[in-house]
Amino acid sequence: MTQSLFDRIIAGEANAVARAISKVEDGAEGVSDLMKQIFPRTGRGLIIGITGAPGAGKSTLVDKLAGHYRKGGEKVGIVAVDPSSPFSGGAILGDRIRMQTLALDKGVFIRSMATRGNLGGLARATVEAVAILDAAGYDKIIVETVGVGQDEIEIAKTADVCVVVLVPGMGDDVQTMKAGIMEIGDVLVINKADRDGVLRTEKELEALLSLSGRLDEWQPLIVKTVAIDNKGIDELATAIARTREAQQTGDAAGSERKRAIARWRILELLRERLVSDTLSSDSASEKLDRLAEDVATKQRDPYSAVEELLKGVGSQ
Repeated sequence: MTQSLFDRIIAGEANAVARAISKVEDGAEGVSDLMKQIFPRTGRGLIIGITGAPGAGKSTLVDKLAGHYRKGGEKVGIVAVDPSSPFSGGAILGDRIRMQTLALDKGVFIRSMATRGNLGGLARATVEAVAILDAAGYDKIIVETVGVGQDEIEIAKTADVCVVVLVPGMGDDVQTMKAGIMEIGDVLVINKADRDGVLRTEKELEALLSLSGRLDEWQPLIVKTVAIDNKGIDELATAIARTREAQQTGDAAGSERKRAIARWRILELLRERLVSDTLSSDSASEKLDRLAEDVATKQRDPYSAVEELLKGVGSQ
């Protein structure tokens, strides 16, 4: 069954890709074996992360950028990470209505994923979804994250090229972003560049970049766009290509980044496995409910609750 699904993914079947991503999201049986098969087939597609402040026009930018790549005959996969309720786990935004035209294109695969309360602006299964699309032969894989500010730096551990989207007139917000997502931006986009204040925003970005150095010595490119009018999209695609080319010609810094990402991924999988193993039995789940009640009523602190759960793992 798993082998059949794997073969269909490698053949580029959209239905198989969708089914595999659903299995990953649900934590279905056999997912680990499937991902083991998929991993050696990854590394061919270019993963582009699109992040930035709410209202910056990220979805429109993704729509136009994907259209640009399609004109060049490339297959495009889009993973749009939506915010979700921390209680129900359901997505708030759902599928992106702005991408309805792209959805009719068989060369484009669009998947909306709920964060399910995860920090970092990424869904738990985003990395696996990207790997599946990569293995399925998608040339460009665009990951659009929710606009929640500095917590979105997780995108740097998934994307090859990170694009940070800003808008004119942000003022002091540009300064506050310096310590967060500004530092992970390989390309900085000033969208809605037909507004007043675009020159000031560009100068502020240039000033910030002149003060901060990066380990890979890359100077992030600044691109101005008006996505809704399809202006500046060609320039954005060129900037992304230039960034990727510079990464592939670099040595030490690029290798260090790859190792750091690999280490992060192993730790993420380890955390998931530990939590899953800890709560694998019905009795463990019942114990968690009981401990949650004790913590909620202040009869116990959460630290000792965790210690008790870990004791159960050690005795297995």
